[in-house]
Amino acid sequence: MALRDHTRFFLNDAYVELADVPARRTVLEWIRQDLALCGTKEGCAEGDCGACTVLVGRIDPAGDLVYRSVNACITFVASLDGAHLVTVEGISSDAELHPVQQSMVDNHASQCGFCTPGIVMSLYADWLDNPMPSVADVERNLQGNLCRCTGYQPILRAAQSIADYGDAADERLNTGRAAMRDKLLALRDRDRVVTGTGASLAILPRGADDLAEVLLEMPEATIVSGATDIGVWVTKFLREPSVMVFLSHVDDLDGIIVEGDSLVIGARTSYSSAEAAITRHLPQLSELWSRIGGRQVRNAGTIGGNIANGSPIGDTPPPLIALGATLTLRRGGERRQVPLEDFFIDYGRQDRLPGEFIESVTVPLPQAGEHFAAYKVSKRLDEDISSVLGAFRLRLEDGLVSDIAIAYGGMAGTPKRARQMEAVLIAKPWTRATVDSAAQALPFDFSPLSDWRASSEYRMIAAQNLLVRFWAEMQGMPARIGELAYG
Repeated sequence: MALRDHTRFFLNDAYVELADVPARRTVLEWIRQDLALCGTKEGCAEGDCGACTVLVGRIDPAGDLVYRSVNACITFVASLDGAHLVTVEGISSDAELHPVQQSMVDNHASQCGFCTPGIVMSLYADWLDNPMPSVADVERNLQGNLCRCTGYQPILRAAQSIADYGDAADERLNTGRAAMRDKLLALRDRDRVVTGTGASLAILPRGADDLAEVLLEMPEATIVSGATDIGVWVTKFLREPSVMVFLSHVDDLDGIIVEGDSLVIGARTSYSSAEAAITRHLPQLSELWSRIGGRQVRNAGTIGGNIANGSPIGDTPPPLIALGATLTLRRGGERRQVPLEDFFIDYGRQDRLPGEFIESVTVPLPQAGEHFAAYKVSKRLDEDISSVLGAFRLRLEDGLVSDIAIAYGGMAGTPKRARQMEAVLIAKPWTRATVDSAAQALPFDFSPLSDWRASSEYRMIAAQNLLVRFWAEMQGMPARIGELAYG
């Protein structure tokens, strides 16, 4: 395997080649401190506020150049190899404002202005492909952007007025997309990229086989895909992983295929890339999917990463456990299959050997006669971490529960099945009385902790009531507060 000792990409209109880029150097630090491109702001430094929003263009598995908004504060420079980075300075000139910016001005959509560049970039990303957005489109696009003084109504008006100032078809990123795609293709090679300093080494393997080889050589390396979690390790917890292995060029871990009655999801597949397949094959997860982080987080974060980090409040493990998902783990040339529910051993501990990585996730699809649902409880509707997340898969035969899988997140040190609750339901009639009895068994499955997201008592009551909600929705009626089991 040939090695390359520098990172190369495009920034706005300029070609960039960097050697010795520390793996922990974020895009936000680089553009503000090294280049004095200070339009992009730093707010939360953890991917929540959107003030640092930029666009990153990459060639997707289909060969198309796709631009997506991401948080510069938790995106690492090393990961940009072969990409096109666009900052707010790159969309306008000194002579005139961009149509998105002009619409923001004319609709009085900015007061202090700190959040404005990030909002502009989020609106710009959506406008490129959706020049006439609905209110719902704009609200979803701005899930990852906080504004604390202007108010969102003027921003909504501005977003829907951009077409009055320019035609998205004439935008440079659209008219020049074919040319930029050719430039990015010209940067592709078969080299493994190894850059950074000894204290912060960045490695970009060229494909899954090369990744397997790297991890055999360096089993303690930190694997970085979307960096929506690891980025926060660095910026907020000040952790200093010495070797970071980026998956930017491991294209064979990206994508979703249907095999028989299952979806096989590559570990590097982002939430946004998976959205169409999820909506088509698992529509019960559509609402949950749109509430995972903000748009920028869904553009960068990956399904494999959400599983691999082992968080007890990860949004995807509970529904995937309820569906009976299986992981394919790879170490060198060897592979093994592990049921997802067995992957999580304890808080911070997973069934993953040194040098092993998640290659794919196989998710059985609900079959005829099966009922499936997942519910997220959080303080905010959008862009918030789960207090409790419950997922339910049920099969009935002659009115009796013949099969049931219930999984919760936020209730223990790992996402896990509610085995005692399930045992009460098996072979019983699917009635409110049975559901109430099963809810009483939940304390034998979990002893949740209290933290700033929710108290232990609240988590228990919410988790019990999610089962009631599942039952009520199957009866075709809403689960009103007065009808719930507890609280």
